[in-house]
Amino acid sequence: MKAPNATAARLREELHVLRLPAIRDEFEREAERARAESHAYEQYLLHLVEHEIASRIARMLRESRLPMEKTMEQFNAKRLPKRITLQLPTLVEGGFVDRKENLLAFGNPGSGKTHLVCAIGHELVRRGKSVLFTPASHLIQNLLRAKRELKLERALKSLRKYAALIVDDIGYVQHDRDEMEVLFALLADRYERASIVLTSNLPFSKWEAIFKDPMTTAAAIDRLVHHSVIFELNVRSYRLEQAQRAAGGEEGNKMEGEIREL
Repeated sequence: MKAPNATAARLREELHVLRLPAIRDEFEREAERARAESHAYEQYLLHLVEHEIASRIARMLRESRLPMEKTMEQFNAKRLPKRITLQLPTLVEGGFVDRKENLLAFGNPGSGKTHLVCAIGHELVRRGKSVLFTPASHLIQNLLRAKRELKLERALKSLRKYAALIVDDIGYVQHDRDEMEVLFALLADRYERASIVLTSNLPFSKWEAIFKDPMTTAAAIDRLVHHSVIFELNVRSYRLEQAQRAAGGEEGNKMEGEIREL
């Protein structure tokens, strides 16, 4: 027997107020299933909660802008240094995000740092933590545009809703002073407030190329490393390995030699 129309309508209204759209959409269908299969009340409620969680995680994953193919299942963890491999299980649990710590991944181009931090991002979303992935160049241009429109504080505030902000390839962009200032404003705004997950092909010793000024460079690094986990992926380029396998034999060795000379 279906719930009376008035009761179902009232329940839909209340679930809307509570912001439980998946339960609102599924409670009648699950009620019919529960009656047909003689489910206990607790089992009926569990099914509804599972719908809500799945729906919420799917929405958070869409909003995260994480590359869908860069998951932990698709990552070759055997290439990682042993120290990082041992840290991964703890990191994916998300405790560092709860503590508002940063994760900094350094490595040569092709070392897998972007895939690694994205894979960690996917695991964080699965645990209900809000994540946003963005290339450094896109982020800086968006913040610079907000500054020109006198909306920088609003833009920074909108980023605070993400427990983890993944900023990819910070070392590839050579910033002018205005761009450097908005990047520093972001680091200062998130300091001890929310986590930054960052990748870079430049070690800290070369970060003056980013921030232009020694004092600003030191202040930026200080804010990042104060509460942080640092990964150094000193491994061969994954893309180079794939190219060499495709080329094979002497041609592959010649390719590696040419790249080393660059």
